[in-house]
Amino acid sequence: MYTDKKNILQLIALLHEHGVNKVVLCPGSRNAPIVHSLSTNPDFICYPATDERSAGFFAIGLSLNGGTPVAVCCTSGSALVNLHPAIAEAFYQKVPLIVISADRPAAWIGQMDGQTLPQPYIFNGLVKKSVNLPEIHTDEDEWYCNRLINEALLETNHRGRGPVHINIPISEPLFQFTTEHLPQVRVITRYQGLNVYDRDYNELIGRLNRFQKRMMIVGQMNLIYLFEKRYVKSLYKHFAWLTEHLSNQTIPGKGIKNFDMALYAMDEEAKEKMSPELVITYGGHIVSKRLKQFIRNNPHVEHWHVAADGEVADLFGKLTTVIEMDPFEFLEKIAGLLDARTPQFPLMWENYCKELPTPEMAYSEMTAIGALLTHLPAECVLHLANSSTVRYAQMFNFPETVEVSCNRGTSGIEGSLSTAIGYAAASDKINFMVIGDLSFFYDMNALWNNSLKPNMRILLLNNGGGEIFHTLPGLEMSGTSNKFITAVHKTSAEGWALERGFAYIKIENEEELNNHIVEFSQTEPLDKPILMEVYTNKNKDARILKDYYHSLKRK
Repeated sequence: MYTDKKNILQLIALLHEHGVNKVVLCPGSRNAPIVHSLSTNPDFICYPATDERSAGFFAIGLSLNGGTPVAVCCTSGSALVNLHPAIAEAFYQKVPLIVISADRPAAWIGQMDGQTLPQPYIFNGLVKKSVNLPEIHTDEDEWYCNRLINEALLETNHRGRGPVHINIPISEPLFQFTTEHLPQVRVITRYQGLNVYDRDYNELIGRLNRFQKRMMIVGQMNLIYLFEKRYVKSLYKHFAWLTEHLSNQTIPGKGIKNFDMALYAMDEEAKEKMSPELVITYGGHIVSKRLKQFIRNNPHVEHWHVAADGEVADLFGKLTTVIEMDPFEFLEKIAGLLDARTPQFPLMWENYCKELPTPEMAYSEMTAIGALLTHLPAECVLHLANSSTVRYAQMFNFPETVEVSCNRGTSGIEGSLSTAIGYAAASDKINFMVIGDLSFFYDMNALWNNSLKPNMRILLLNNGGGEIFHTLPGLEMSGTSNKFITAVHKTSAEGWALERGFAYIKIENEEELNNHIVEFSQTEPLDKPILMEVYTNKNKDARILKDYYHSLKRK
């Protein structure tokens, strides 16, 4: 019988799945649930050691003999500190040592309770990875715990070998051994440096070809990649390709960009039919929250992530496979190895999304964005600020040759304008910036820069506050909370723009927008940058957007 502590059960099951079968066990009470559960499992060879200083080096010897990771487990407090010399040796000798430490609950650290000290990350600088597991109370806790253990165990032999530290807070009671079987656990596997002669490579291709419904989702990529023609047809027909404007042109063909609106329009039956069995991702951040929820809520999907750094990015909570390769090298390698069938799944997605109506709305923030995007010149750079702006832009099409940039690393409102002006300062193209009022006024000192060039065009959407807050479900704001949450204001950019040498255009209705949008988007170089401030009503904007989405449902 095993302990009832779910974080320990996850650890033991994953140690086994990752091929770790030798464990050095040190005495103690706080680690007793770990020791008992390991020592009673016939899959592990356990070695007792009383002195932690010796135990760590003993574990190093076991690992050196077999060349495989070995675990050493100790109780809380100073017992862990006594492993420090062995961890230092393992780090510099590049030995895959797994240090497992039991800990007291975080609430009791520094409260004069026995055998307590700050254990999480105590060896940082001398371990390749350090994780502090949560005590599991919810499904999200269990997913998080599972992911952290996978990350730590994968790191023992990632880009060279070395030690890792797994710290486990354990609350009392400690000695309830009521679990008959270890849980079925999600195992994350990393493939590194694949080539056609690797057994792992062939196994991966075999797995890939077993899936019937395959989807490729591309996150933010600040480049344009042109695939060789011999790869394009094979790659394109086998996957439903979902991309956002921030992905730029980094797929072999024309991707589906209105998937967010499609997901809104789908009923449950359609979602079931359109759900993938395999999702492969590459690139950076994905904006669409609706897409993330769609994949996360699918109980049968498997997720592979392709990235040159090989880092674990479990965006959907479904990750099973990390492929440490340049994404384009991976795609070109698999192109000729995909099976000969022409799957229907990509066509289902393509046909469904083709039938969605083009957005037609009354004068609003959305129509101002749409007006600019439909008039963009083929050779230009488009900068999108965060919050509503980057989401509304996804509703409209523009030439694939347009470069798109946005600060999606942390998705904050600060610095969007400064980044765009910095980019334009080194660019020989016209640079367009679409930005909301809060983002603009938060970063308005970006205009206070002597490197500002005439190739900068700013479309400022001013509706007197944070418009996106009015679209959040479940948020009901009184007059007081509205003032603080949405940051209502009555500020204009006109004076600041004129003082900083901009040509200024003020827009207050649809007619003025239509009259000035061509002038604003022209490619001829001017002697000064342009700022076009579009005034709308945030409450009306929210209603117009809601009506549009309701029209999709009625379809």
